[in-house]
Amino acid sequence: MIVVNARFLTQQITGVQRFAIEICKELVQIDNDIKFVCPRGVIHKEIFSLFQCKVIGINTGYLWEQIDLPVFLKKNKSPLLLNFCNVAPVFYKNKIAIIHDLAAFANPKWFSWKFVMSYKIMIPLISKTSKKIGTVSEFSRKEIVKYLKVKSDKIFVVPNAVSFEFCSQSSDDKKVVSDNYFLTVGSLDPRKNFNRLIYAFGKFKYDNIKLKIVGSPNKVFKDNNVRAYITSDPRIELTGYLTDNELANLYKSAKLFIYPSLYEGFGIPPLEAMSFGCPTLVSDIGSLREVCSEASAYFNPYDEKDLLDKMELCLSNREIRTSLTEKGRERINNYSWQSSAILMNKIMKSLI
Repeated sequence: MIVVNARFLTQQITGVQRFAIEICKELVQIDNDIKFVCPRGVIHKEIFSLFQCKVIGINTGYLWEQIDLPVFLKKNKSPLLLNFCNVAPVFYKNKIAIIHDLAAFANPKWFSWKFVMSYKIMIPLISKTSKKIGTVSEFSRKEIVKYLKVKSDKIFVVPNAVSFEFCSQSSDDKKVVSDNYFLTVGSLDPRKNFNRLIYAFGKFKYDNIKLKIVGSPNKVFKDNNVRAYITSDPRIELTGYLTDNELANLYKSAKLFIYPSLYEGFGIPPLEAMSFGCPTLVSDIGSLREVCSEASAYFNPYDEKDLLDKMELCLSNREIRTSLTEKGRERINNYSWQSSAILMNKIMKSLI
């Protein structure tokens, strides 16, 4: 028996939880000897039912993960435990842990001091006590070797992908979306680098183009100048949370998708944009070069002028946008949740 730590069913969906859900959807088609357990407080009821998940223990959150879950496992002959969302029971050794990125190690100023402190204590311990460490890119593999001093052969790469259900979202005819806008997706988190995008867009010479930012301010985001920019420029729209259908409609109609992030373990949004035929302009950083390859245009994420120049070039040159769209549609064929799940299952089977 293999047990999945399904605490992610109690959390809002970000890239990490999306990875867990999509991989598990495929795993249950491959292997019927996988059991899902989670704490109380499930918010994704349909997925909970799909996985036939079992609620165990009395605690929630980290306490459940570090106390209730290991107790349950030891009472059940200590099976292999699969952990998808960076953290895992620290002292339970028969486990695989997926570590998506090490942003808190690479640049701790992007996070609260409490988060950084807890991560720098827990993640090295988890990496040492796990039988295998999974991650989502070769870039993140190298980061784990660098910061956690883990041998490379202990780490395996299981890439993200874009779900078929998301790519198949139907258009909402009640909300006709104009195509005169650039799109970006993510929370107003310091490492997402939206401040430079917003400042560059403020100098953008095409007044008929808007910038739609799908996401909400992160609690550690404190740049009041950026907040003022957003409220003072009518071309900039902060949409807040959107449903998959609403987001899909925006991807379909955008002139250009821009991803200015300073650090990513993988970066799913550019792939999502490509799946809808939207040309992409992304930061020239290691993980995005790996994921997007020749299917995206790039800019220096620390250079506001370079970003501005690339935005103007992509908008003014239809041939560039068409080429990026065609290459993007080819690029996404390199990634699938099914192939990633098959690799994950192979690793699991090798450990039991």
